[in-house]
Amino acid sequence: MALPKRKTSKSRRDKRRTHLKTDAPNVSKCPECGEAALPHHACPSCGKYKGRNIVDQDED
Repeated sequence: MALPKRKTSKSRRDKRRTHLKTDAPNVSKCPECGEAALPHHACPSCGKYKGRNIVDQDED
């Protein structure tokens, strides 16, 4: 099997891993309540999606 002749430096190793970072999720504003919600998902606070009530929220 082939073996490396030299140790890979931290700089070279980290340059190779630059594209492995994670991005923060895109967050949009809910048109009903104004809370932050993921796009194409029901709002976690009011339970509405595209103006329709999708998730029943228990009012306490």
